[in-house]
Amino acid sequence: MKSLYLSLLFLLMFSATASTAETDEQTLARLQAEAAEVETLASNFIQEKHLEIFNDVLITHGRFYYQRPDKLRWELLKPVKTGFVLNGESGRRWHERSGNQESFTIERDPVMNIVARELLAWTRVDLEELAGRYAIRVDSHAPVRLHLTPLTDTAGFLEFLKIEFAPAAGYVHQVEVHEPGGDFTRIRFTDTRANETLEQELF
Repeated sequence: MKSLYLSLLFLLMFSATASTAETDEQTLARLQAEAAEVETLASNFIQEKHLEIFNDVLITHGRFYYQRPDKLRWELLKPVKTGFVLNGESGRRWHERSGNQESFTIERDPVMNIVARELLAWTRVDLEELAGRYAIRVDSHAPVRLHLTPLTDTAGFLEFLKIEFAPAAGYVHQVEVHEPGGDFTRIRFTDTRANETLEQELF
């Protein structure tokens, strides 16, 4: 009798768990809904470059700002100050060592076009945009972790992406960019603040 009771209890617990578990489609829809509530972001980040040929990890520190729909500021602070600002279709970039600051448009700058498109797609959780370039797999529902594999040849510089989102927040917590051969870059966002008023001079 005790064995039967335990079996029934297990079945009830399993049934309740199964009924409340999200499908991949529900998780992605929830993620998009949460991201739609994010108007601005301000965050620090730590970028780790892991190279197969070195034991040491190359670390840089920086800041990231975003304002919906298409304003970005991405700047590395240590060890060298460099970065860019995007405001719609145009922007500017700078580098401490050269002392240069130059303007660009994403229409005429293929590299900045790719960088801006990727950052905006991650930040806005634009799954339609991402699905046009990647096969998307949900690796975890809580926290949400996505595995993105390019649909087309990337000239040997990208094998796959891993993106982890902050719990119930709709913004990225960590990104890993994996290259063929084992090298990868991990970007961890820290002290993220959502929906605060940002100074427009940032952009």
